[in-house]
Parts: sequence; C-alpha cells; structure tokens
Amino acid sequence: MTNAAPLTQPLLLELLTEELPPKALQKLGLAFAEGVRKTLAQHNLLAPDCVTVDFSTPRRLAVRLDAVLDQAPEQTYTEKLMPAKIGLTDSGELTPALAKKLAGKGLAHLGASDLIRESDGKQDYLYARGIANGATLAEGLQEALDHAIASLPIPKVMRYQLADGVTSVKFVRPAHRLVALWGDQVVRVSALGLDAGRSTLGHRFMAPQAIAIAAPDSYESQLRDEGRIIASFTARRSLIEQQLQQQAQALGATIGAGPEVDALLDEVTALVEHPTVYVGQFEEQFLQVPPECLILTMRLNQKYFPLFEPAGGKLTHRFLIVSNMQVDDPVHIIEGNQRVVRPRLADAQFFFETDRKTPLADRVAGLAASVYHNKLGSQLERVERVRKIAGYIAGQLGADARHADRAALLAKADLGSNMVAEFPELQGIMGAYYAAADGEADDVVLALKNQYHIRLDAPVDGATLTSAILFIAERAETLMGIWGIGLVPTGERDPYGLRRAALGLISAFEQLGAGGYLKVNDSATLRLPELLASAAGAFKPGALAEPTAAEVQAFIYERYRNQLAGDFDRNVVDAVLALEPALHQVQARIHACADFARRPEAESLAAANKRIANLLKKADSALGAVDHGKLAEPAEQALADVIARLKPQARTQLDQGDFTGSLATMAQARDAVDAFFNDVMVMAEDPALRANRLALLHDLHQVMNQVADISRLAQ
Repeated sequence: MTNAAPLTQPLLLELLTEELPPKALQKLGLAFAEGVRKTLAQHNLLAPDCVTVDFSTPRRLAVRLDAVLDQAPEQTYTEKLMPAKIGLTDSGELTPALAKKLAGKGLAHLGASDLIRESDGKQDYLYARGIANGATLAEGLQEALDHAIASLPIPKVMRYQLADGVTSVKFVRPAHRLVALWGDQVVRVSALGLDAGRSTLGHRFMAPQAIAIAAPDSYESQLRDEGRIIASFTARRSLIEQQLQQQAQALGATIGAGPEVDALLDEVTALVEHPTVYVGQFEEQFLQVPPECLILTMRLNQKYFPLFEPAGGKLTHRFLIVSNMQVDDPVHIIEGNQRVVRPRLADAQFFFETDRKTPLADRVAGLAASVYHNKLGSQLERVERVRKIAGYIAGQLGADARHADRAALLAKADLGSNMVAEFPELQGIMGAYYAAADGEADDVVLALKNQYHIRLDAPVDGATLTSAILFIAERAETLMGIWGIGLVPTGERDPYGLRRAALGLISAFEQLGAGGYLKVNDSATLRLPELLASAAGAFKPGALAEPTAAEVQAFIYERYRNQLAGDFDRNVVDAVLALEPALHQVQARIHACADFARRPEAESLAAANKRIANLLKKADSALGAVDHGKLAEPAEQALADVIARLKPQARTQLDQGDFTGSLATMAQARDAVDAFFNDVMVMAEDPALRANRLALLHDLHQVMNQVADISRLAQ
C-alpha cells in the first residue's frame, strides 16, 4: 500500500495599493513574487515542479504559485543543545539552563531520557532528535508575506494612517485590499492592517467595481474580462509594443530603437493597466527646433513615442500616446494630449531661438559664476585646465592645436543656455547646434556634440581627431582633479563617474591606435604617464595630492584588467598589464600572449621565468654586465649564446609590432633554459660566479618579458 500524494493547489497572493512608482514597478513585482516563493520553499510548502508567475500593475503586486501544499511534510530535526556537564545534574536531571533552552526551541515536552549524548571529540554534547510536524500553509504564508513586504526594494517609504485613525504603517504606497487564495479557499493572513479575502478592484475608470476572485487560476482572466486589466507586466508590455508597431506601420513610420525606447516602453507599461495606443500630432513649424529637444520633451515629460521616417530616421510631426483608457471615440483623449504637448514644444522653440541670439563664445565668461567643485574652482577654471591638456594632446598627435583649443574653450559654454537649463540631458548637443549656427569649424562642432559619449566606438580619423582630443582631455582632467582631492570611488559609489571616465579614456587610446595615430610598433607620441603628468600640471600647485598621477594610472589599468577579464584568460591579461604597456598596444599584446600560452614551450618557460624572478630578488647588489669569461659550465655558455642570437631578432619583431613573432622567437630558448637549470647551480658559493649567473638570468628575463610578464602564466 502506497502513501497518497500530498494535496497541492494553486496559491494566489495580491496586494492592492495606490499607484506605485512606475520606474520601480517591474522590480517591485519580481521581488514580491520571489520573496513569497523563497519563504514558502524554505518551509517545504512548494511541490518540486511548482511554477511561479509574477503580476504587477500600477495598483497591484501579485504572485501565483501553481502547486502549493496545505501543510509541509514532517521534518526530522537535530538540535545541538549544550555540553552534558552543563545540561544535566549529577543525578541526570535537566538543569534550569537546559530546560530554558528546550523551551525556547519549542521542545519543552522533552525530558532527559529523550536526549542523545554524543562526543564532538572534545566533550560530550546533548542533542535533541525527532520528527516535527511540517509548517501549515497559513503559518508559512504569513511569514512569506511579511518577508516579501519587508524585503521589497522600495525607493522611498511613506507612512500613512489606517482607517482606525490611530495605527500607522509604512509602505511604498497605501494598501487597500489583500487577496490570499489556496484553491477556492481564503487563507487567513494579514498585512499592513488588512485581512485577506478574495475581493479586488478592476480598472479605476472602466471597471471600478469589486471583483470576487474565484480561484488563483482564474485571476488573470477575471481581471481581464471583468476588471479590464492586463495583470502581467510582460504581457502588457508586449501588447503595448505590438500596438505601437501597428500604428507606426500604418502611418509609414517607426518609433525608433535603442535603450531610450526600451526604457520608455517599460515606464508606460508601469503607468497603465489597460493600454490603448492613439495617434497625436503637432504643428510642423516645431520641426525647425533641433529634433533632440522635441524628442526629449515628448519622451521625458509626456511619455509619448515620437515617430520617425523609416529612411534616415528624420523626426515627423506625429507621435503615439499610450492611454489607460479604451474608448469608442478617442478624440478628447487625443486633443487633450496635443493641447498639453504644444506649450512644451513652444517653450523649446522659444529657448532655441533666444539662445541663438547670443554667440556661444560670449557665454564662456559666464562660466566663472558656475561652481564645478568648491576645491577645484569654477567651470571657467576647469575649461582653462582642459584647454591646457587639449593643447598638449594636440601637440603630441600633430593635430590642429587651434581647433583643439577652440573645442575645449566652447565645450561647457552651453551650460548657461536656456535650453540646457531646462533639459540638462542636452548639454553638448545644444552646444554643437549653437556652434554650427555661429560658423564654427565642423570638427569643433562635432567635438562638442560627442564630448559626453561614454566611449569612442570607431577608429579616429581626420574628421574626429578634434573630438578625440577633447574627449581625452576632459576625462584626464576629471580623473586627476576628482581623485586628487580625495573623492576616490568606493564599492558601488562613484558619484563623479571615475570608472566610466577611465574606460572612456581607454577606448580613446584604442581608437586612436585603430585610426593610425598611435602606431602599435612605437612607444607612442601620446602615452598615459605623460598625459596624466600634463593634466596634473594644469592644476594649481598643491591642489592635488602628491601621488595622484601614479594612483590614477594604476586605477586605469585596473579598470582595463576588469574589462578584459571577461573576454580573455585572466592570467594572460595579468601577464600583459603587469608591464603597463601603452594602452593602444594592450589588445595586440594579449592576443600574442594568448597564442604563446598555447605553445608547448609556454609552461616550461613560464615556470622558469617565475623561478628567475625569485632568484633575482636574492641578488646582493646591482647586477652588472655578463662576463663571458666567467661562464664556466657548458649549459650557461649555451644559454648566453642563445640569448645573443635571439635577442636582436626578438627586439626587431617587438619594434615592428610583431608581438606574436617576438614571443615565438624567444620560445626557441626553452631547451637552453631547461638545460641551464638542470646543470648549473645559480647560487654558487663563489660571489663572483653567482653574480655573473644572476646577470645572465637578468638578461634572459629582460628579453623574455618584453611583450608580457610570462611568469604570470605559471600562476
């Protein structure tokens, strides 16, 4: 006779609230569902194949689990109590201390004869072992609900008073109803002053009546059919995207693509419970305003989806509205939205036309009144520092110093414009428009436009060289200045974006190299140490801490290490970056080192280099040149001959940027190196012999590790 399978039924938990923060809604919904699931699983109340489905709308967080037990199976337990000499009297009775501990663990019914005595190797301990009843669903769900609410990633908590006029609770928004159903039965739990039932509310306007949920499996369909609500965030988002694409296609347009569109789609999904898309439009005269201004105000302020021409992506005068209402005649909804957006577009037009009356260069002096940082002075002072750094970079790269200086001078001038004051997101972009209107050179205009990019993604050419110079100068100034006054990134905190600045700087060196401005086979006309020294010199004496340049350089290489570790073997990355080579050479060296690591000679030579490094640390004094007359052993003579033969070839290959070839050349030294360590006592008793052998190894170490510190491959 087999035991019957435990009874499982679907479980539904819903918390009905006031409108939740839209940008946090999806995260709140997922966290609520996971908090409930995790606690129920800990209490063994979920069947092995239980599926969890999360729901979130602007006014509710809910979760459905499709296979939940009404009581968990019995559980065996073992409780380690205390040493026997403390827990039992001489006569074998419970001491007060043990009795109190048993009571605290809910085991007060146990006596001395029920306990087990075992040694832990040092002394005898008392244990309680037995079988405990599993948790009931009501107990487990109450704990799960409390845990889920307490652990929500709430952006800001509010305190509100309950209906009794006395009690107050804290939650993200006031909660009004709680639904808890196991099958068709209400589970008696409570939270936030609410007792669970089966009643929820439909759409605030289209179906405001109460809805009695029959069972968890009917939750979605009842909300959809009776409440006019799409409960699933994912389903609602898909429906909105489908409607947007259909409307755009019908108009021969697109809604665009990219992270901004995805973020807006997430946000409008969190703002509506029953999405319907309508088409709005504005006067075509507003298209004379830079499109970035119109797009930003429509997306950011109004949550509209601007429409673009499919070919070329030019902005049109139409936009899509995601409404929370589905009506037969949407004319009032459409006209209302058009009436709201029109003044915003008119403001943008006014700001643009007003700003253009003042040349961008005339705004530079006003930056003296804008504080950059109280320890680093005004924005104008920062501009002057960036100009100095840009001038140095232009000189190193053979670029047009006048254009580089002009771009640095105008870079922050738009901060005083009306448009940027209203839309800070447009800084740089508006400066480029105003500079173009003033007749500035094309490369200067492009530099202003691109200065806030996170990284450079294309090889630098003649048209973008000024952009690259400004990009590097700004990041060098930021890194040196902010780091130099002690505002170093810590943990997840990086308020001044130094990590992002470091990665941006790295990308600029990479793209300068890709564009041919930094040859892979030379020491580079622009190198990081000299750049940081130049940046330090742009600050007033004593403004920065003494070791700032060295610390920033180490920080940049560490950021590069973390970035590369995801794509390459960590030992290979460490081997290359240990030398802190020119940034534009790093990737080529890594590929060469990775090829070398796959060679049969690599393991032996890496281990030998590690051994050499350790031996060189034991040198009593500075090592001189190798005295070939003191090479007594055939193995050391052979090694010296191999070094003399391979060194020029490896160096030539290195100078030509053939890092793979240079390492392959030195791989030919393996047999000689192995023979040397097999036949020669390096740390000989004769000081002169010992010093000469260490000098030989020093020569080998230098030539072997020109591309990378290959001893790191032995880690």
